[in-house]
Amino acid sequence: MILLWSIPVVLMLSLLMTAGLRRYALERSVIDVPNARSSHTVPTPRGGGVAIVLAFLLAITGFMLGGTSQIDVLVALGGGGALIAIIGFMDDHGHIAARWRLLGHFIAAGWMLAWMGGLPPLTLLDWQVDLGWLGGLLAIVYLVWLLNLYNFMDGIDGIASVEAITTCLSAALLYTLVGLGSYVALPLLLAAAVAGFLFWNFPPAKIFMGDAGSGFLGIVLGGLSLQAAWLSPPLFWCWLILLGVFIVDATYTLIRRLLRGDKVYEAHRSHAYQFASREYGRHLPVTLAVVGLNLCWLLPIAFCVVQFGLDGALGLVIAYIPLIALAVRYRAGTLEEQHQG
Repeated sequence: MILLWSIPVVLMLSLLMTAGLRRYALERSVIDVPNARSSHTVPTPRGGGVAIVLAFLLAITGFMLGGTSQIDVLVALGGGGALIAIIGFMDDHGHIAARWRLLGHFIAAGWMLAWMGGLPPLTLLDWQVDLGWLGGLLAIVYLVWLLNLYNFMDGIDGIASVEAITTCLSAALLYTLVGLGSYVALPLLLAAAVAGFLFWNFPPAKIFMGDAGSGFLGIVLGGLSLQAAWLSPPLFWCWLILLGVFIVDATYTLIRRLLRGDKVYEAHRSHAYQFASREYGRHLPVTLAVVGLNLCWLLPIAFCVVQFGLDGALGLVIAYIPLIALAVRYRAGTLEEQHQG
């Protein structure tokens, strides 16, 4: 019953706070001005993702005060997510050196893992694999990469928002199907917080998310996937499948840039989704394509993992093959002039 009224409350809070942040950004000239590495052409306010952060943190604070058995997870998500949001907010309003940002990212990931108890044993091709302390280190790297790739992928109108919403709603559906319906609150509340922001961010965007929002979403989604791993190992594979569009594009692009010797911390616009948006001349078709891929391709494969016993690792491979093909098709990671040539 609490969840039924808290979801619309969180959505409205996010919606109204985004409007307020947009006015604040316009008054304080917190504007994203297009440059050679931008995917937009019109100066647009940024920092609206703070509304997502505040709405979700208020929601989980309410759950803490009301009493819940998930207190460790709430402290993990709240503490780690808040630190990432603060770092992103400071970077949005000035500049923080990459090394200090990365240090903060690892501290936040370590905090999250400490409260969650590390990485649980995972099932791989019918074998249970317990990596112990090594698994904890890998999980920290996983969280840091996920929050950074989410930042990288937040480059066109609405894409980061629809990725979070469809992933969270799909995960909530899978939880319900496997008898874990009592755990749907967090993904549903996060989806509601993002939906309020999406009203202002849907193409053509009236405000951008900013690093505070994108980094927060990345690490919180990562934290939810680790919670799922403790609940049921196949669900962790499902989260990796559901996040496939972002994971594949960002990782494939990073590898290509590393092999070429690029400075990977520098801004660029060589992801597959960015090339696609320029090819089609608009952001909307690409953003809607992400929704279609998530719901019509990735969700059915994740469904097969939890309902029909498809091995999670095998399901991941099946899910990612077409996504890799799309990255190749749009020549992700290549220099823009090479792509045009």
